[in-house]
Amino acid sequence: MLRLPEFTVENPTTLDGALALLADHAGRALPIAGGTDLLPNLKHQLLAPEVLVSLAKVAELRGIAVDADGALVIGAMTPLDELANHSEVITRAPALAQAASIVASPQIRRMGTLGGNVMLDTRCRYINQTHFWRKALGYCLKKDGTLCHVVAGGKKCVAAASNDTAPALMTLGGELVLRSRDGGERRMKVDDLWKADGIFNKKTRLDELVVSVRVPAQHPGHRGAYGKLRERGSFDFPQLGIAVRVDLDGAVVADADVAVVALQTRPLHVKDVAETLRGTRPGQADFVAAVAQVAERAHQQCHPLSNIPGDPDYRREMVPVYVRRTLMAAVGLGERPVM
Repeated sequence: MLRLPEFTVENPTTLDGALALLADHAGRALPIAGGTDLLPNLKHQLLAPEVLVSLAKVAELRGIAVDADGALVIGAMTPLDELANHSEVITRAPALAQAASIVASPQIRRMGTLGGNVMLDTRCRYINQTHFWRKALGYCLKKDGTLCHVVAGGKKCVAAASNDTAPALMTLGGELVLRSRDGGERRMKVDDLWKADGIFNKKTRLDELVVSVRVPAQHPGHRGAYGKLRERGSFDFPQLGIAVRVDLDGAVVADADVAVVALQTRPLHVKDVAETLRGTRPGQADFVAAVAQVAERAHQQCHPLSNIPGDPDYRREMVPVYVRRTLMAAVGLGERPVM
């Protein structure tokens, strides 16, 4: 049985109280939301905080609303299950609702939160193991070691981003509201959150909290979908996640975007999607041909590593398949791929 390390738990009831605790214990404290990622990492001795600041009683961090500009404002502590089943999210941001609906298992979706999923730690088959296993193999770059087991001679950690909601938020132009006691409040595009560093792939400060996620009002003809390749039908992290956005002016594509996750240290946009699909008509030959081009470009741009379970060559071959099927599903021409 894996045991948790010793730590103190603080239970603030206000956002200001939580931020004060994180600032007072800077470098020694971590926030805990649902705990579905953090607690296993503690058991594996990947982290050793002296203090956990629980956000469970901070009501300011929960809830889903539509503001005066038509934007969805989602509290960071909103459970994924609530997000997946909320009528406004399903209508205004279908790819986000779909992504939230297939994170892990029903039990984890009831505990896990949107903020927690966005800030999910990177994963690798050589790091998400017990301390005994990692010590026997030889510690890696992400924790305690100086070498990479994925890339021979590698000097940079390539642990993969595996957060399902991230690519959906990227295609939607999502924005994070961050707050700290000493730095006040700032906003950051979800696109700008990431850096190519498997050890810690976020551009946030240790004393900052994600307070909410804002999804701007979408095009009147907005369509979206999320497809996921996974090892089992429930529980698993993605081996490949594909989020798509297609905006229609009548029967013609006005804009589009595709983002992928679980292939590299950060989620990525597929290049030249809008330019390829713009002006085509779903259901017509020009759209089918353009989707095939986008799928092939995704295949050329995506190069999985052996950092998570699943053969990297197979995962790469699935990229164009999932891009094509997810784009078709977004415009009502098929079912979204979920395996």
